[in-house]
Amino acid sequence: LSALLASVPSVTVAGVAANGREAVQAAVTLRPDVLVMDVQMPGLTGVQAAGEISLVAPEVAVLMLTMFDDDYSVLAAMRAGARGYVLKGAQQDEIVRAIEAVAADEAIFGPGIARLVLGLVAAPSTAERPFSELTSREREVLNLIASGARNSEIARQMSIAPKTVANHISAIFAKLQIADRSEAIILARDAGLGRTGAG
Repeated sequence: LSALLASVPSVTVAGVAANGREAVQAAVTLRPDVLVMDVQMPGLTGVQAAGEISLVAPEVAVLMLTMFDDDYSVLAAMRAGARGYVLKGAQQDEIVRAIEAVAADEAIFGPGIARLVLGLVAAPSTAERPFSELTSREREVLNLIASGARNSEIARQMSIAPKTVANHISAIFAKLQIADRSEAIILARDAGLGRTGAG
């Protein structure tokens, strides 16, 4: 990607980062107009990095270039402050156009993603039922996490083994592409979970 962009006259590659933490550091030290990033990266996910960048270097526009086209990844990236979302496999001119658009403070989505975003906006069922990728048991666990319950308490309330709770939590983190419990709590509470009767 770096070589491809370096061959475009209107684009200057300011630097390359190997993981999410380096991407945040590059945003702060290099102050590029645009930072192109994947959703899934080692150490710190692209979504987490985008969230940090929006706080420490808000003038840097984040463009996601990724193979993840599920609605959660797109929404999580947008909520974290990404201004664009393009799928890998896009033509060079599409990627350059996306970079130029986010540099000009526009939001841009690749063709498939644009349809998905419009569908999400138009479909009330998505808003009514957040985390549809989770099983009902996983949603129950997430709801209890959001209410502040620890694993032992969740195991007792759901009458399941602590190991089963840990397995559910691992599955939740993987499906929602989050790294820790605090991120799970924030996401769940934003969606209305963690309150009495929620879930």
